Amino acid sequence: MNKPCAQVLALVGALLPGLARAAELDGSQLSVWWGVPFAGVLLSIALMPLLLPHFWHHHFGKVSAAWGLAFLVPFAITFGPAAVGVAVAHAAFAEYIPFIILLTALFTVAGGIFVRGNLHGSPGLNTGLLAIGAVLASFMGTTGASMLLIRPLIRANDNRKHQAHVVVFFIFIVSNAGGALTPLGDPPLFLGFLKGVDFFWTVTHLWSHTLFLIGALLAMFYAIDAWYYHRREEIRPVDPTPDTQRLGFDGAINFVLLGVVVFLVLLSGLWKSPIVFNIAGTDVGLPGIVRDVGLIIVTLVSLKITPASAHESNQFGWGPMQEVAKLFAAIFLTIIPVIAMLKAGVDGPFGAVVKAVTNADGSPNPAMYFWATGALSSFLDNAPTYLVFFNTAGGDPQVLMNALAPTLVAISAGAVFMGANTYIGNAPNLMVKAIAEDRGVKMPSFFGYMAWSFGILVPLFALMTLFWFN
Repeated sequence: MNKPCAQVLALVGALLPGLARAAELDGSQLSVWWGVPFAGVLLSIALMPLLLPHFWHHHFGKVSAAWGLAFLVPFAITFGPAAVGVAVAHAAFAEYIPFIILLTALFTVAGGIFVRGNLHGSPGLNTGLLAIGAVLASFMGTTGASMLLIRPLIRANDNRKHQAHVVVFFIFIVSNAGGALTPLGDPPLFLGFLKGVDFFWTVTHLWSHTLFLIGALLAMFYAIDAWYYHRREEIRPVDPTPDTQRLGFDGAINFVLLGVVVFLVLLSGLWKSPIVFNIAGTDVGLPGIVRDVGLIIVTLVSLKITPASAHESNQFGWGPMQEVAKLFAAIFLTIIPVIAMLKAGVDGPFGAVVKAVTNADGSPNPAMYFWATGALSSFLDNAPTYLVFFNTAGGDPQVLMNALAPTLVAISAGAVFMGANTYIGNAPNLMVKAIAEDRGVKMPSFFGYMAWSFGILVPLFALMTLFWFN
């Protein structure tokens, strides 16, 4: 590290002498009440859009800030300003900033690609589009793949009477299950990557689970879609979308930028550098810095070179990213004491949770981890849920990738797959629902969607438990 940087960090260390002591919270000494702000954030995300949609739409940032302060102010009073500095620095530099930068890059690149032209939604074509989306989801994220394909899929089926089932299965497959194979696919897996899980670990350990789930869903979708397709009066006499444009892509240069995103994330995982910067007690390695700076450049380049017509056609805007950024700022702050308490194991305030996913001999129970992670991911956000159970299982990536590999598989599968159980389980779910309704598709209600998911997904998850987690 160069001399000026060393001098600055030395000054920080002199100003905040308590950083080293504050770096680790003893979760066994904390009260369960420290988890209230975290629960408040997640319950706000789950309930306010349903109960107070107008208020939430205009004030979600203020709600997030209020819960963040509800943690930070008592924390500062109890443990001192130095502990607050460590907590904020670690949450920001180790997890939040890299997480948001990657999501922003994928959101921007995907939002710059517009699929033009009109397809005709036969069962074969729809199934093919869902399969393509499943593959893309692990490389451009479930959000990116969903934003890329949902509009052309809706246009392809706008001459049909029944369309809701197409969007429901799209959420199952593209917005959730397809993101299970790489850290790029779904936010929980990227958080695991930031914690030290190898980039290729997920594809080598979850490919069979993912293939089973997606294969079963595609087969079921084809049967249901074919049944609807061959009903009388299913096809409208006039197609609302005329065949006036040739099939193709506007903003296709973003596919190249997508490749750069994949390269940068791979590079940060494979490149081992001894250069580490310590920022207020948090080690930030050079590979991570290069990755994040590169992703910012990719984002700016995409905005510069993408044709305005592509953004307009995709109705590209920053609203979704602003919401994610504000909500996750509160989540990554308020989860700090929760993780500390879970790391305390059976001696901590959440000992009952640890015991529920642990066998009598003290070993983790993969089936319980799968269902516990999945149940919370269904109604809360799957990224913090993954973090909670990752730390419940010990939080050591080397141990989890090797000796406890079945447990990490169960946590990863539960977080990614069961995010499809409700509209609020994963961010793309609500985004896809909103786009579909804006295009005139009559989507199921919150509980109507759960009737689909519980009737189709839960039996498949039970079979997965029997095959892999027993």
